[in-house]
Amino acid sequence: MKERTTTMKKNKSKKRTRKAFLFIRAIIKLIDKKIITPITKFILLITDKMTRRTDKFERWLVKKNTLVFISLLVAIVAFFTIDRKTTSLLDSYAEVLYNQKVEAIYNTETYVVEGLPETVDVTLIGRKIDMYLAKQSSNGIVTVDISKLKAGTHRVNLNYKSEIDSIDYKLDPGSVNINIYPKVSTTKIASIDTINKEVLDTKLSVSQVTIDKTEIIIKGAEHIINKVANVRALVDISKLVDTEVGVMTLENVPIIAYDNDGKVVEVEMVPSKVTATINIDSPHKEVPIKVIPIGEVQFGKAISSITSSETKITVYGEESKLGKIEFIPVEVDVTNLSDNKTFNVPISIPTGLRELSVKNVKITISLGEEDSKEINDVMIETTNLDPNYKAAAIGASSIKTTVIVKGTKEVLNAIDESKIKAIVDLTGYTEGDHEVTITVTGDDVKATYIPKTTKIKIRITKK
Repeated sequence: MKERTTTMKKNKSKKRTRKAFLFIRAIIKLIDKKIITPITKFILLITDKMTRRTDKFERWLVKKNTLVFISLLVAIVAFFTIDRKTTSLLDSYAEVLYNQKVEAIYNTETYVVEGLPETVDVTLIGRKIDMYLAKQSSNGIVTVDISKLKAGTHRVNLNYKSEIDSIDYKLDPGSVNINIYPKVSTTKIASIDTINKEVLDTKLSVSQVTIDKTEIIIKGAEHIINKVANVRALVDISKLVDTEVGVMTLENVPIIAYDNDGKVVEVEMVPSKVTATINIDSPHKEVPIKVIPIGEVQFGKAISSITSSETKITVYGEESKLGKIEFIPVEVDVTNLSDNKTFNVPISIPTGLRELSVKNVKITISLGEEDSKEINDVMIETTNLDPNYKAAAIGASSIKTTVIVKGTKEVLNAIDESKIKAIVDLTGYTEGDHEVTITVTGDDVKATYIPKTTKIKIRITKK
C-alpha cells in the first residue's frame, strides 16, 4: 500500500514537473518569437551593413545565447521603465501653492470686512498626473461667500475651487474670524504734496501745482473713517518726462489718507487718483560778486586793489529766496600775503539757492604800503535785541567810539565815513547790566576797521 502511495506521489510530482517544463518552454518560445527573433533580425540587419566588423565580434554576436541575453536585458529595462512611470503617475502626490489670492463674495457697497487674509497657502493632494493638470489650469481660486452674513463677528470657512475633481486640498488658514461693519462715507478736501522736486534741473522750479478734483469721498467702517485727519495728492515730479519751462500734466496722481501721526489709513476713496497740472518756471536774478578778504596780510602791507574775472553772477532759486539775495560773497584767504597774487576761487551756492551761472572766479589781490587814520564820534548801535526789551548805554564813553582805519593811502582817501558802523550784538541778552563787545564794519573790504574802545556797558530793561 505504501509503495502504491509513493508511486502515485512520484507520478504526480512528475506531472507537475512536466507541466512546469511545458509552461517555461512556452514562455521561452513566446519570448523567442516575439522578442528574440525580431531583435535578432534587426541586429543581423545592422551587422550586414557594417563595413568594418571583425569576424570574432560577428561570431560572438550571432550566437543564440548572446542574442537571448541581449533580448532579456532589453525586456527587463523596458519593463522597469514602464512600471516606474506608471507608479509615479498613480501614486499620491502633494504640492503647496503659496500666496493664493482670496476672493470674498459680499455687497461691497454696503459692508466693510476686516479679518480676511489677502492670500492663503493651498496644499494640493492627488495623483501626479492630476496634480500636473491642476497646476496647468488657471481657474483654481480661493473663495469665501459671506453675502448672507450681517454686521457683526463671524467665523467663516475658505474654499478652494478647481476644475480637477480628483484633487484634494487643504487651506492654511482654512477658517478665520471676521468682522463685518456697515460702510459709511464722508468728504475731505485734498491737499497737495509735491515730492522729488530735487530731480528737476537745478535751474528749474515748481511754481504752482493744482489738481482737477479736490473733494474726495472717503468710504469705510466708521471707526476707521474717524482716524482720517487729512488726504493728500502725492504729486511725484520724478514721473514727469522732459521737464521744461511751461505747464505740464501728470495723470494718475494717487490720493492717500493719513491719521494725525502721519500714518497711512487704508480706506476707499472716490476718486482714488486725480490729474495734476504743474507750472514749471526758472526764477533767477543777477547780483554782484562781493570779494571778502579773510585774515591779515603781512605786517606793514595793505590791500590796494581787488579785481575779479567776474563782477556779476546769475543765481537760480525760489522767488522768496531770490528777493533776499543782494550779492554773492566770495571769500579769499590773504593771511600773511606779502606780494600780489591771483587766486582761483570756487563759489559756494548760498543756502536756499539751487544754481549759479558761474562756479569759479579768478581774484587778483594787489598790495601796497599800509597807512592809517582815525574816524571820531562813530555812534554805537545795538542789534538783535529781543523786542520786549530796550537797551541804554551806561556812561558817555558807551555812546560813541573812535575807529582806526588801516589801508593804503589811496584806499583811506576814498573811505566814506558815513558807511562805517559800530555795532553791539545783543542776541540772547535779557534784563540787567552787561559788558558787550563792539564790532566795526565799513563798505570797503580793502580796509581794516578797529575800534579804539573794544567793550562798552549797557543796561537792558523791559519795555
